[in-house]
Amino acid sequence: MAHNIENGPGAIPVKRIWYRSTLFNACVIGAVGFLAPGLWNAMNSLGAGGEEKPFLVNAANSLVFALMGFFCLFGAPIANRIGLKWTLLLGAVGYPIYSAGLYTNNRFGTVWLVLVGSAACGISAGLFWASEGAIAIGYPEPSKRARYLNIWVWWRTLGPLIGDSIVLGLNINAAGIGSVSHTTYLVFIVLQCLAVPVALLLTSPAKVQRGDGSPIIITVEKSWKDEFKALWRTCKNRTVILLLPIFWAVYFNQYTGNFKAYYFGVRARALMAFVSDVVTIVASQAMSHWLDSKFTSAKKRVVYGWYWVVLVHVVTWIYVWVIQEEFSAHPPKLDYKTSGFVKGAFAVWLWAFAQQTAQNWLYYIVGSMTDNLAELTRLTGILRGQESFGQAVSYGLNSKKWYGGRVPMAVNTILLGLCVIPTWIVVHKHEPGELNGKTTSHYEPEVDSASAEEVIVSPEAKFANAAELSKSAQPEGR
Repeated sequence: MAHNIENGPGAIPVKRIWYRSTLFNACVIGAVGFLAPGLWNAMNSLGAGGEEKPFLVNAANSLVFALMGFFCLFGAPIANRIGLKWTLLLGAVGYPIYSAGLYTNNRFGTVWLVLVGSAACGISAGLFWASEGAIAIGYPEPSKRARYLNIWVWWRTLGPLIGDSIVLGLNINAAGIGSVSHTTYLVFIVLQCLAVPVALLLTSPAKVQRGDGSPIIITVEKSWKDEFKALWRTCKNRTVILLLPIFWAVYFNQYTGNFKAYYFGVRARALMAFVSDVVTIVASQAMSHWLDSKFTSAKKRVVYGWYWVVLVHVVTWIYVWVIQEEFSAHPPKLDYKTSGFVKGAFAVWLWAFAQQTAQNWLYYIVGSMTDNLAELTRLTGILRGQESFGQAVSYGLNSKKWYGGRVPMAVNTILLGLCVIPTWIVVHKHEPGELNGKTTSHYEPEVDSASAEEVIVSPEAKFANAAELSKSAQPEGR
């Protein structure tokens, strides 16, 4: 279905096509996120990928995140050269291979495919996150950025939510400590394979139609060499360097998987995972509603959002430390019918709430740094890359059985403390302004004018100069 629209004085009527809209494309990346990393998260939310002993899976996940960090960082030049759609497609390929490795290990004790699947998943995940983050915050109108971030989170969380429902149904009688049934993995493999054809539905930036008619702007580098130079310039930016500690700290807590595997039975872990997904959605909804609200200025929304992130983490970690010390002294074996289940599970739910609150805020502030999609791809690649490196170290740390979990928890707590001052410096200097629905900031990446040219790549822009601008556009395939 298509119809003509015409907004504002001097506007040019444009045929509106539903599958070119920002909402449809948000649903595409959300659906891919649901089928690929969403179901991956569902498995890991069981604790150790559903295995009884977490150490092999934690070592494998350390490999996943090490490769993911590398390919996130260098995924931006790849995405800017081959296009976001093809990068997203490549980013979906590795996930079912990872699940196949867990299936063969669960049923036959095979180890090598777990490692091969982890390598494939790490490479794919790096490309996926580098492209998906840029699409999620670069395609929508700036004034609706947090709202579309929330749609993305809803879709991505739908994967674990449905996946955890499947897991809970398949393992409802597994009250004791142990691994999930191998049938669980087969269901996940089939669903994850569907992510590849769904990725083909993504619209290229050149054909996206924003609701307000504003164009998507991209600085096109002339060669691969120039792309890597641009990436290096972004990496050296003071704002990016100051944000690195929080990129690490927020995603360092992979001890949650060990915590669940140590103290909870299979069906208890499945129920906890299901509730964690609901908690994640609530956290995302609350932060996104605040960041897109018109109650106060954009500056104050960012500042108060940061205060909320800090408060939630302080409350969470005080509670978790109290529970962990109690469990270390007297280790329980908890089912959801056991006394003490809610007390222990609440620690996991607080972790989920705190992490999602911080993620939404981080993506919003990064997204408000630039309106150039190419630069945004670099920024999100760096963000996800550093998060991945942090998770790789965390999974490596948790591949060893630490008494009471004190060591990984202490490392995470210290990292969170160290990130407060650098992040506050960024927040204090970040001055977003709002003009005609746009959000901009004082972040100014260096641009080598000899190696790049600014191009507006949305030929559907509904302004008087749209015809002239479309001549400079470089459209690609759908």
